[in-house]
Amino acid sequence: MVHRTARIGLRITRAQRQRCFGLLRSAGDVWACVLEVNAWRRRRRDKPAAGFQELCRLLAQSGPGTFGELDSVGARSVLRNYSDAWFSAAARRKAGHSQVRFPRRRRGLMPVRWYHGTFTVTGQVMRIPTARGCPPLAVRLDRPIPYPADTVRSVTLLFADGRLCVDVTAELPVTVYPAGQEPDPRRVAGVDLGIIHPFAVATADGEHSLLVSGRAIRAEHRMHLADTKTRRRATAARAPSKGERGSRRWRKTRRRARLIEGRHRRRVRQALHEAAKTVVGWAVHQRVGTFTVGDPRGVLDLPAGRRHNLRLRQWQIGRTLQILQDKAALAGIRVHLVDERGTSSTCPACHRRISKPRGRNMTCPHCAFAGHRDLAAAYTIAGRTPDGATTTPPATPGGMVTHRRAGRHLPGVARARRDPRRRPPRTATEGSVGRRRPAPPPAVGSRSPNGEDPQLHRTTPGERSWTPH
Repeated sequence: MVHRTARIGLRITRAQRQRCFGLLRSAGDVWACVLEVNAWRRRRRDKPAAGFQELCRLLAQSGPGTFGELDSVGARSVLRNYSDAWFSAAARRKAGHSQVRFPRRRRGLMPVRWYHGTFTVTGQVMRIPTARGCPPLAVRLDRPIPYPADTVRSVTLLFADGRLCVDVTAELPVTVYPAGQEPDPRRVAGVDLGIIHPFAVATADGEHSLLVSGRAIRAEHRMHLADTKTRRRATAARAPSKGERGSRRWRKTRRRARLIEGRHRRRVRQALHEAAKTVVGWAVHQRVGTFTVGDPRGVLDLPAGRRHNLRLRQWQIGRTLQILQDKAALAGIRVHLVDERGTSSTCPACHRRISKPRGRNMTCPHCAFAGHRDLAAAYTIAGRTPDGATTTPPATPGGMVTHRRAGRHLPGVARARRDPRRRPPRTATEGSVGRRRPAPPPAVGSRSPNGEDPQLHRTTPGERSWTPH
């Protein structure tokens, strides 16, 4: 069994919106109370209250109605988040990461989670539990839940990307295939992660490979960065000083900016999901049962200049790996992370070191190999194991290459990869045919009748035709 989470927006009235924000603020009050209690204990040099059961006992001592409409189940979900964060920080500090700090920051809005049996979903209407004595809260979802109703295990109310939404978590079984069509664990495929190509996949035998283009995702990042710079230059004059709240116009501008930021993040996230879905679907078709993924997260700590550091920040390596692992687990495919150092500068045929090419094609000066650089790296990764050993079979990479694109929903991708803010080029059917020229005199030998302009006879706009004698 694997767990999957879908984020769904809400269609609510103003009164329902205020009640939802009231629940999130009450959850923030629970978080602040735990921080204050532990601050008192720290000043008295007492043991902090970090265990979930101990925190639940403190919540029960506070009595009903202390946190508004928030019920005990939602308050306990906040306590669970605090307990997990505290013990995670303690484990990392014990491992030697002294810069890690315990949770001490207050939050105005905290996500609230309710578990199976405390909420009900009927169609697109979800009934959220509230405290005893408060009227029930029923909200409408903007789309149906993509999972069967009996598999939903929890719902989480949160405020993300400038809007209220719920995260629906379901427990799904691993995909079952007919006999003879299930993925074979002995069939291995290497996966090379990149910026221009999010996924480059090649089987260990070199017969099949997949190349997913992410140029639309890169264009979305660039256009969003340019729009953000323009928007900040335009609103810099009316920005409030430090410590000031700002005018109502400024708050509306900031709200609009948050909505645009959220839309950009949703677009990129959806494109990454589409790319990972393409990779997993291709692997199922090829009966690949094991993914050997090159882990490039080691390059994040290396200074590479202002421009390349920006590319690495926009890469979202961790999210890409997580999405691929989740979808592969649902399909019954195992994922192993290996070191990808030197894969883009090693010939997959003769396994000799070559200089890294500047373009996308690799040519080995020692042998006759020539091919795509990312696919060559994926083939080299397919022969590596998590312990560092190399098991590349003696085969030459080649065969069939499948090309796919990620981010077809992004603006400007449907017709062409160009900036959608620019005006499209004028075609012959839409534009002018040019400057009208007078008809040549009859003595020249024109085939049009006397006194007739040949440009007046057109079958379609933008075309010219002459009527013979």
